[in-house]
Amino acid sequence: MGTNIFLEELISRYPQLLPVEGEIQKAADCIISCYQQGGKLLVCGNGGSCSDSDHIVGELMKGFENKRPIGNPLKEELSAFGGERGSYLAEKLQNALPAISLATHSALITAVANDTDANLIFAQQVVGYGNAGDVLIAISSSGNSQNVLDAIITAKAKRMIVIGLTGETGGKMKSICNILINVSGQRTAFVQELHLPVYHTLCLMVENHFFGNGQS
Repeated sequence: MGTNIFLEELISRYPQLLPVEGEIQKAADCIISCYQQGGKLLVCGNGGSCSDSDHIVGELMKGFENKRPIGNPLKEELSAFGGERGSYLAEKLQNALPAISLATHSALITAVANDTDANLIFAQQVVGYGNAGDVLIAISSSGNSQNVLDAIITAKAKRMIVIGLTGETGGKMKSICNILINVSGQRTAFVQELHLPVYHTLCLMVENHFFGNGQS
């Protein structure tokens, strides 16, 4: 199944996403290029978008729909070093696409909020994790969440690529993201309902490139 099939299926199920079809393809291509160059993905958002950040990471760091058996030399090294348990690990562990949710580190987040500025909880992590060529997926249904905007500014300063997931207007994110997927609607719940199939499709497209029949 080629990567375009996943996008075609998405649009057939959610025709209201047709206006952002091209941006979804660009986002998938961008993430694939990042991984090909040894980079990683950072993801951030608040509330429901915080859960979406974790969800995206979960689909990338282990098998989503494709099997991802690890290969040599790691498989051989695990068996050699760990004996029977190492062989078990070699059989069960899966290849990962490196991704970090900036919304999960509660001790760090509360320390930043308490010691400096609550709006910096994501930007501070971009300073620590982000490198030139990495990708930040910034999620805000309004496009105006200040902590997300600060993360974007920091990512751009570090020469990262920023993919924004927003509602219809794009908010302040519209002018500072490299790629903006502004789904139809302005009500938070309805926007978030469309974000999920979008990022599921992105994860499917990326996974299939590296681990599926369409890999190259």
